[in-house]
Amino acid sequence: MNRHGVVRRRPFVTLWLILLIALLGWIWQERVALWAFPDIISAYTAKEYCSCRYVMDYDAGYCHSYVKQWLPTSGFADDAVSKRVTVSGMGRSNSAMWIGERQGCRLSP
Repeated sequence: MNRHGVVRRRPFVTLWLILLIALLGWIWQERVALWAFPDIISAYTAKEYCSCRYVMDYDAGYCHSYVKQWLPTSGFADDAVSKRVTVSGMGRSNSAMWIGERQGCRLSP
């Protein structure tokens, strides 16, 4: 048997192994961005909902549909008195708060 016998007999297995190695290489290269992704979901939702609700002054129902994403959030709290929105999703939680007319909403620490 020559050294290329495995590739000729099992071309799909070889292709899958090459694709798996390429995928693992891409994941390793993008590990910082992938680690930050769960924070982005809740932060984006909190900030955009706060802006929609308290800067643009739209009703809550409209703003909920405006910020709806294909990845669901697990928790949502809108404190209308302090104009603070807290959203949880993918194991992370972020808050946004209305600062003022000129500043709009800002993510809170």
